[in-house]
Amino acid sequence: MMKEAIKNFPKQFAFEPEVKNADKIKPFESIVIGGMGGSGLVAGILRALKPELDVAAHHDYGLPAYLMDSTGSSQENTDKRLFIAISYSGNTEETLSFFEEAAKKGLNVAVIAVGGKLLELAKGKEIPFIQLPDTGIQPRMSTGFMLRAVLKLTSEDVLYGDSKKLTDTLKPEELESKGRKLAGELFGYIPIIYGSRRNLTLAYNWKIKFNETGKIPAFYNTFPELNHNEMTGFDVKDGTRELSEKIHFIFLKDGDDHPKIKKRMEVLEKLYRDRGLPVLALELGGTTRLHKIFSSLILADWTAYHLALKYNVEPEKVPMVEEFKKLI
Repeated sequence: MMKEAIKNFPKQFAFEPEVKNADKIKPFESIVIGGMGGSGLVAGILRALKPELDVAAHHDYGLPAYLMDSTGSSQENTDKRLFIAISYSGNTEETLSFFEEAAKKGLNVAVIAVGGKLLELAKGKEIPFIQLPDTGIQPRMSTGFMLRAVLKLTSEDVLYGDSKKLTDTLKPEELESKGRKLAGELFGYIPIIYGSRRNLTLAYNWKIKFNETGKIPAFYNTFPELNHNEMTGFDVKDGTRELSEKIHFIFLKDGDDHPKIKKRMEVLEKLYRDRGLPVLALELGGTTRLHKIFSSLILADWTAYHLALKYNVEPEKVPMVEEFKKLI
């Protein structure tokens, strides 16, 4: 199922979302996307695609505290925002809390889900919603569907039109052999993924793929901030060498990054290698920003998938998440 989900990923960009109760969406100047786990990834992807767009991600219960005044009431500027509650299953408790608070305060709110309680509430309250296709894939594998839905809701027509082209231009089968090779190099190590601040969502997505698909620890950070703190944790000395020997770095290099960021990556790569730390430098390739982002994410999927096979773990499901949900 996971292998097929990766191969079929480009087909998601052919999805034509339909906004129900569209006339209820009020004019807005900014967006707050409430979502968790795989469902919450789309906010970061949208920011990476259009940095000038005012998009905030909320990964918690209720509404963001900065939108509330001291009495708990919403501030005046909240009526200029669109609140999007997104949950693939429609049953994520934090997202339900976000939705219910927004609806109770009469805010400009919309829903994206396959089904579940979230969709049921939206229908009952006649709140704008988009129903996602129920293909049985994991939320982290449905970012194409979710991005198309968010772009439709927010009337980002240019990106919406451009995203459909990925149906033909993304070629997952051409990236599998590279992913398999990367998995071989990373096997036995804990990956740490580094990217520029503009590519934060890519580094974070790579980490998520390793966690959920590969079932291994993985971490991420961004330039230039990591040059002011994290890198000093890898200034290997005799007493700390044991702590670093299981780490393998992945540098996501982007030809469009700021020249100073490119220089920082080059210098740090040399410093790490001089200290005996393994580094994989991956150049982001693609014909457009959209193509570049999703090609990288597909490569991350293949790498994590083949790591799962090497570790003899099931790549698709997340049993520890399900166990945790039952316990709470």
